[in-house]
Amino acid sequence: MIDLLFLPDLRAIESPQENETDMMFKVEAIEPPERCPECGFDKLYRHGSRKQLIMDLPIRLKRVGLQLNRRRYKCRKCDSTFWERLISLDEKRSMTRRLIESIKEQSMYKTFVEVAENVGVDEKTVRNVFKDHVAFKEREYQFETPKWLGIDEIHIIRKPRLVLTNIERKTIFDIKHNRNKETVIQRLTEIDDRHYIEYVTMDMWKPYKDAVNTVLPHAKVVVDKFHVVRMANQALDSVRKAMKDKMTAKERRTLMRERFILLKRKHDLNERELFLLETWLSNLPDLKEAYELKEEFFWIWATPEPDEGRIRYSQWRQRCIASNSKEAFKDLVRAVDNWHEEIFNYFDKRLTNAYTESINSIIRQVERMGRGYSFEALRAKILFNEKLHKKRKPRFNSSAFSKAMFYDTFNRHEVTDHDITDNYGVDFSTLINKLEKGDL
Repeated sequence: MIDLLFLPDLRAIESPQENETDMMFKVEAIEPPERCPECGFDKLYRHGSRKQLIMDLPIRLKRVGLQLNRRRYKCRKCDSTFWERLISLDEKRSMTRRLIESIKEQSMYKTFVEVAENVGVDEKTVRNVFKDHVAFKEREYQFETPKWLGIDEIHIIRKPRLVLTNIERKTIFDIKHNRNKETVIQRLTEIDDRHYIEYVTMDMWKPYKDAVNTVLPHAKVVVDKFHVVRMANQALDSVRKAMKDKMTAKERRTLMRERFILLKRKHDLNERELFLLETWLSNLPDLKEAYELKEEFFWIWATPEPDEGRIRYSQWRQRCIASNSKEAFKDLVRAVDNWHEEIFNYFDKRLTNAYTESINSIIRQVERMGRGYSFEALRAKILFNEKLHKKRKPRFNSSAFSKAMFYDTFNRHEVTDHDITDNYGVDFSTLINKLEKGDL
């Protein structure tokens, strides 16, 4: 009979029974135990048996159950009884170890229901295997500490959650259940080599800044410029809304429909859009003034020189305060005044959290695919899926081979300091690609 199971300590004792979806093998241990596990005595005798159902990996796309005739033994010396121990089995789950490993892997990118149906176990069992796997990964994984750390928020299950990113490597470093100051402090404190962090980017939220100043006093805080320039667009849009009393109903509807032209950069407009823009601005002087202030504010960030950027802002600020639109731009002026140093630190490395917006759309897709998941489950599916990790292998090390061959102890499975691969976390582009293909 052909061995379809390939299990080292079990053998099928007759041909399998099967139907359209499942296969059942009757199996038994290949060898009896040699010694008593209690006293080590080698004189044992059979002391009964029982039938036990063990689930195994699918074969030919059919779910596999093993009906094990499990035997019990008794020691002639100490009289202790025990069931035969089988290395292929996971005693806690009544499954083979290889099935457990398969469930761990599949549950990272498939729904629990789908995994359960594929292998023939209960969904709750899959969830429990996943939970144990995640607990192990939490202890095992430590992504490489970012030199440029991003702090932002993403929305998972209707709540803002803290997300830490590696800006240089474009990866997700960690996700936490909330974005409270205490949570940020605790997570930053857990980074052993946090002295390596040079810059931290964030939006203008004081708890983030306070947490970084507490735990990483050596790091420079950089306010993400996109949070700043977005306020200029918001100010312009508020001017547009305030002008509705000066326009007819048709004009209001038209301007609402074409508001995107105002919010785009002038150099990005096509010929038709430029014509529409000039038409609106020539007829609405206040809108024109606000639009020019918006464009000039964006122009501040185009200079390669930090000092020039500060000069441009000073000139813009004076013009803004003297304009009819100063009320609309007052929140922006106040924000830049209050976060002046952190905002202009942008010019050091031009670091931003721009990609976090794409993360939010990614998370929403993951959330839709796994409705009913807890935050912890979604977080684990994102962080601990090894197919998404960005890793860097070390350089080829010829000396390691020479040393091993010299001592005649070469082992291709041996791990040394030179074999360790850097793991930077979840790669944005890989995550997006997997989602687009429906592989997550």
